[in-house]
This record gives sequence, structure tokens and C-alpha cells, in this order.
Amino acid sequence: MEMAFTVRLLLLLIPSFFGVPISVFSQTDGKVAVDAYLSATAGNNSSWLSPSGDFAFGFRQLENKDLFLLSIWYAKIPDRTIVWYANGDSPVAPKGSLVNLTANDGLVLTSPQGQQLWKSETIVGVVAFGVLNDTGNFVLEDDNSESLWETFKNPTHTMLPGQDIEKGGKLSSQQSETNFSKGRFQLRMQDDGNLVLNSINLPTEFANKPYYASGTTGESNSSTAGTKLEFNSSGYMYVLRENGQKFNLKAQTVSARSYYLRATINFDGVFAQYSYPKNSNGNGSWSLVWSLPDNICRMEVDSGLGVCGYNSVCTLKSERPTCECPSGFSLLDSNDPYGDCKPDFIQGCEEDEPSPTKDIYEVQVLINTDWPTSDYMQLKPFTAESCNESCFADCLCAVAIFNDETCWKKKLPLSNGRLDSELNSQAFIKVRKGNSTLQVPQLPRPYDKKRKKPDHIDTRGISTSGRTG
Repeated sequence: MEMAFTVRLLLLLIPSFFGVPISVFSQTDGKVAVDAYLSATAGNNSSWLSPSGDFAFGFRQLENKDLFLLSIWYAKIPDRTIVWYANGDSPVAPKGSLVNLTANDGLVLTSPQGQQLWKSETIVGVVAFGVLNDTGNFVLEDDNSESLWETFKNPTHTMLPGQDIEKGGKLSSQQSETNFSKGRFQLRMQDDGNLVLNSINLPTEFANKPYYASGTTGESNSSTAGTKLEFNSSGYMYVLRENGQKFNLKAQTVSARSYYLRATINFDGVFAQYSYPKNSNGNGSWSLVWSLPDNICRMEVDSGLGVCGYNSVCTLKSERPTCECPSGFSLLDSNDPYGDCKPDFIQGCEEDEPSPTKDIYEVQVLINTDWPTSDYMQLKPFTAESCNESCFADCLCAVAIFNDETCWKKKLPLSNGRLDSELNSQAFIKVRKGNSTLQVPQLPRPYDKKRKKPDHIDTRGISTSGRTG
């Protein structure tokens, strides 16, 4: 006991003798001693490495040089792609923050003022050491090398080979490509054995209907119900059923021996597996192996946003969605291309009264474009010309969609917009003529109070390492 105390005391005193933190000393076996710490300091690139050096755990400095992200990343890839980060609800740590490995509380992240920002979940037992494995899993272990807590069981947006998600577990997307706060999309392993992708209505956890489901509920036979999602060491991802059979998410994969692999739920809701050649000499890049769903622009949310913001149109390009405002509309926030589009004019029955409709509006026609959940009236049988005229004369109508002798009249805001060649439809959009355009006050999203300030710009400066597609 006395000897252990002496060793611990020496470990604490060594840094003061040399004037450097304990975190900068060589650490090649992946193990981290209790009382070791890392500091969020500009220019301090210290981290804890896995034995192979493939992964690192530490603070990542962000574009805003005073902000840091406590995270795990691929250390040998030039862009140092992040695969896990702490405190998804409020992940940013200010300059001067510390993360300490403690015996009773595990990892503890504190601000420069000593305020606790995050800690690993309640630890049952006493932590003897931490270890960053070559799988990318950071594990807190006791004296018997039993796991007390690990990042693989507390994932954020990414899975790695050797990791699984059991019933009740989930991945959550980032809020945007440059914002690591919890986003609108989730991958969940439901209690009924079904693996689903769904959006949520922030700031709540209310889950909208899934836009992908594995169908592994076992409704007809309980032995076929899913038990967990596995990402095995060979690179295959599947739902493991109660009877031991596997439901493969996709058939294709690449060799985990030759490639780094990861599966990430992106900020735009696409769940995808990516590969990166290990022997790339710094010239490689992440390549898409497969993605789910096949076309996310076709997802529909009954009460909330689709992939893109209100009044926007989703188009699939290279397996990923892009969003665009129709003519006569512009982004509510120019820094958020996936956000809401606002009309650049005022439309309404009172506003239209002074002049005949034909004098102030013109109609723009879009082919194969629809906002399928925003209609307030259906007219059938109808012609395309009658559909156009009906909307044009209706002061409540903003857009009319015509397809198969049916006319759907819609009000603003429009949601779940998409461009899709399979729609075989026409969209008639009423837009004020150029000399009748009026400025409209910007409308905030109900879940984001910051958007109530039109001139607000996100100053958190969070940068994404490794574009995910």
C-alpha cells in the first residue's frame, strides 16, 4: 500500500519537475494511468494513442481557435476523421479545459474555471486504468481488466468494426457538417428488434416515422426478431436475429485488413459505410461502400421537416441529398444550405386585395417536383390548365401540383419537397412579379431560438475533420 502511494506521488510530481503535463509523455501500449490528464491548449497536440497509432484520444482544436472537441479520431489519416466525441448535447469545450482520468468517476471534463462539463456515465467499481484499443474503443477497466465503461457502448455518430448496438441503443447525427451538436437524424435498434432510421423534432426526442426499417421485428416468429446490430471485424454489417441468422444491411464490403472502415449517420440523415486505404501515404480519401436509404429525398415527415428545410427542394446527387430554394425564395440563413427557404414576397388574401391577381403574380412551372404533405385541397378529375387556374385565383394557394388528373392545392410553408423523375408531375408556383416584390420578415424555426435573430451567425466554429461523403 505504501509503495503504491509512493508510485502515485512520483507520477504526480514528475510533470512539475520537467514543467510539462503528464499527457505529453510517450504512451505506446494504449494504457492510461489514473490521474493522467489532457489539456485543451492551442498548439498542444498531446493525445493518448492506441498501440498501433491508428487512433488518438484527446482535444481537437476547432476553426474557432478558442474552442475544442474532446474526441477520438483516425490519427494516421491527414484530415484526422473523428469517430467519437464527448457530450453530444453540448460538445464544445473552451480553451484551457481539462480531461482527467479518475478512479471513482472515470473521465471527467472540466472548464478552466473547474466547472464539470461532462463525465463518463456512472462507474460501478474503481477504475484502475484506461486503454485506447486498436479498434478505436476507449475502455475504462478495473484491476481485473474488466470493462467498467467504454466508448463503443456510448457511441455518437459512427460505428467501427468490432462494435455493436444492442436494443435501445442509437447513433445520432451531427447538427450540420460544421456543428457537432446533436442533429435531427438517428439510427435506432428498437426494443422490438427492428433497426430504423428516423428524424426527430428538436429540441425534443419525438421520433417521426422511420424512413428506413430492417423489418426484423419477428412479428410472425419471435425467433427471427433482431437482437442487435453488429459491425464485424471483416467489415460486414447485419442485424443478428434471435435464432442466430443474420440480416445483412448490404451485401458489399471491402477488406478491413487493407482499409480503415467506418459507418456514420451523416448530418443529412444518410447512413453510410466508408473505406480508406491504409497504405495511401497520405494521398487517400474516404470512398463510399454503401448507403441507406437508397434515396433519402423520398422520406416524408407528417409533422416536421424532411431532409431539407421548409419550402426547399431535395435532389439526390452521388447518393447524398442537396437542397435548393425554388425561384422567388431564398435561404433564411445563408450559412445553412439545408435550412428553410423564405418567400421573397408577401402573399395573402389581404395583401392581394388592392390589385387583380393577374397584375401581381406570375406562375412558374417545375417538372417532377412536389411537396407531398402540404396540401389543403384535392380536386379530381381535373386538367393541368384547370389546376393552374384554380391556384392562381385562390389567395390561399401558393403551389398546385398536378398528376394523373388530380390537383393538390398547397399553402406555405411547404415541407418534404423533392425533385424526382418518377413523380411525373407538374408544380405551379405563384410568385409575385418583379415590380411587386415585397420584403418579408424572416421567420424562425420553432425549435431554434437563435434563428429569431436574422443577423445571427453561428460562432461556435466547429470544424468537421474528414468530409463524410
